[in-house]
Amino acid sequence: MEDTIAAIATPLGTGGLGIIRVSGAKAEYVARILFKPSKKITDFETHHLYHGDIIAPDSGATLDEVLLSLMKKPSSYTGEDTLEIYCHGGALILQAVLNEIIKTGCRPALPGEFTKRAFLNNRLDLSQAEAVSDMIMAKTDKGRLLALSHLKGKLSEKIESLRGRIIAVLAFLEVFIDFCEEEDSLDSISVTTRIASDLSSIIQELNDLLATYEQGKIIRNGANVVIAGKPNVGKSSLLNALLGEKRAIVTPIPGTTRDFIEEFINIKGVPVKLTDTAGIRTPENAIEREGIELVRDKLSLADLVVILLDGSECLTDDDRIIITGNKNRNILIALNKSDLPLKVDIHELETILPDIDILQISAKYGQGLAQLKDAIHKAVIGCDAEVSPSLVIANIRHKIALENTLSYLSQAMKGALDNLPAELIAIDVRDALASLGEIISKTTNDDILNEIFSSFCIGK
Repeated sequence: MEDTIAAIATPLGTGGLGIIRVSGAKAEYVARILFKPSKKITDFETHHLYHGDIIAPDSGATLDEVLLSLMKKPSSYTGEDTLEIYCHGGALILQAVLNEIIKTGCRPALPGEFTKRAFLNNRLDLSQAEAVSDMIMAKTDKGRLLALSHLKGKLSEKIESLRGRIIAVLAFLEVFIDFCEEEDSLDSISVTTRIASDLSSIIQELNDLLATYEQGKIIRNGANVVIAGKPNVGKSSLLNALLGEKRAIVTPIPGTTRDFIEEFINIKGVPVKLTDTAGIRTPENAIEREGIELVRDKLSLADLVVILLDGSECLTDDDRIIITGNKNRNILIALNKSDLPLKVDIHELETILPDIDILQISAKYGQGLAQLKDAIHKAVIGCDAEVSPSLVIANIRHKIALENTLSYLSQAMKGALDNLPAELIAIDVRDALASLGEIISKTTNDDILNEIFSSFCIGK
């Protein structure tokens, strides 16, 4: 990491302020070459703001009036000397300043490279580094709070606590191996009981943590909710009503919606992607047939399917086909047009779907929408209770590492109960320790690290 990197750290476009970040050994050199302070200074103090101009050395032209701060290592975000230049927020200005920085011998930063350097310099562990990206990409306050708890080290503390307990088990095994007169097996009842008891307690905590993944995943990534039904039951009207704006075209002509319309809404802190789909019926032409096939593909990937029925009409064969085709999925039934007399046979619906909530709504007048949102939230989260962000995992990499840890510990506990040699049990415990360490430590290989940080934005 001897080279120095630079990037624009604020989004593209026009704004009041734009920031350029430089990290590496040449950070102070860049400041001395390009910055002309408004008041004479002999040395840059760390974490101080200086006012002046950025000058192009070749021409002497002033590029912008700026504020500048040099944060000297190790007390910086990356753990290296870091320079931040606060320019006016025009794209041409920022690019012109960045071009002059590159001319001094710096190179453009790769996506996520500043945070990767913070990780490699032990400023952040890996779960905290991933939380930086999650903070930036959070779609709701609940997602932001979840990411912030990880960034502040709540998950790291939990993992370190579990690792400490696994290390204690391993240390006990190592002592037993070194001093036990019985070389071939663990035949002491007290030793077997202690190991099994300690591992059982750790396994339970790991299971509890793993059980939060589905909720955490939804909070972090959002839920995919598909609105399905036959033509003209009000799917587009429902989408518009939930969004609070006219996003989909609504007409009395069947088949108006032929392509997907997707929009995000926030339901009690959960980002929900609503998908309005083409009406499902016997297709009248090749275009409609293709649209219905695409709907079926969307349904197969949905976290929740809201089946919309016209409550002012009796069930049709098309309705029954849609219901039975999705009854094994996570579904809600919404009876639209509750402002009109109810004609749907509720008893028939309850017979087909005995354990499914059936709600009555009016997309036209907004009746029952609050109850529908509550039902959607419960269906995708799995409960009504608020989730404690500090105890939730939301990253598939963390989930896999925890599952591997559980597998090794379960194997170790079985070995203890089966009176296997201590050396064999210790192997599984060591493997469990390594798997758990992947969540926070540098045991992760370079390919995985590159994949993690490549998803970051440039400049972070």
